[in-house]
Amino acid sequence: MNLVNILFHRLWEMATEFIKLLPQMAIALLVLVATWAIVRFSRRLAERMLSQTDTRGTLVNLGETLIGVAIWIVGILIAMSIVVPSVTPANILAVLGLGSVAVGFAFKDIFENFLAGILIMLRKPMRIGDMIECQDVAGRVENISLRDTHLRHLSNELVVVPNSFLFKNPVKILTDETQRRYSVTVGVGYDVDLDAAAAVIEKAVRSVEGIDADKRIDVFATEFGDSSMNFTVRWWAGSKPIEMHRTRDGVVRAVKRALDEAGMEIPFPYRTLTFKEALPLTRAKETGDHARPAGDEDDKRE
Repeated sequence: MNLVNILFHRLWEMATEFIKLLPQMAIALLVLVATWAIVRFSRRLAERMLSQTDTRGTLVNLGETLIGVAIWIVGILIAMSIVVPSVTPANILAVLGLGSVAVGFAFKDIFENFLAGILIMLRKPMRIGDMIECQDVAGRVENISLRDTHLRHLSNELVVVPNSFLFKNPVKILTDETQRRYSVTVGVGYDVDLDAAAAVIEKAVRSVEGIDADKRIDVFATEFGDSSMNFTVRWWAGSKPIEMHRTRDGVVRAVKRALDEAGMEIPFPYRTLTFKEALPLTRAKETGDHARPAGDEDDKRE
């Protein structure tokens, strides 16, 4: 019976304390609602101000996020101080400082990607819509968040890449400029005049639609191949992958057509076989219009 009374009195005291805290909790709730409204207004104001500058879209999103996080931290600290007056912002920050070590070890990868995302947005020239390559990952950048980056493969698969991976490894941005240089290797026969072949190849490349004829078109004789003299042919065109494929296809077709018309051979690999001993050659005997194997003659005599 005494145990029941003790539990009853304890619950009554807790209910009484809770009722006393209701006004303070209501005020804290109003503070949180006001914080939410201030965050929305601040993010819209920041977006409007930053959009009028040359700031990239990823940096605009970063600025909005950081502003929102800072305001929420202040609002939550104020609300906690209202509900529990003995807990001051200094005490809360001290507790957070002690707990940050354990949290840092537990969520190391998350914080690493978070910081890498901020640094990518601040330092990297990577933009939404760029085609990039990083080790064995390639695709078009669709979104850069604080934790990961979304890449869309040319075959339409979506790859979610941790920001720390992109930050630690070299990233090739294929569309950083509107144009880039491409090359193919063209081989001609050893009996072909190289100066005449180079002139034919350059003229053919200049006729291809989509290349920049105002920039240099290089035709360099580069090596003595197994069965051909090889040229490296280089030209400039748009940096998008589809422009690379279109111009490369056009160059290969145009060069092949021009060399054929000029009577210049594009040789395929030749192979010469040598033997240590001479091979015996026999002539098949013919019966009528068709040759018969030697075994047939033996069977006939039997």
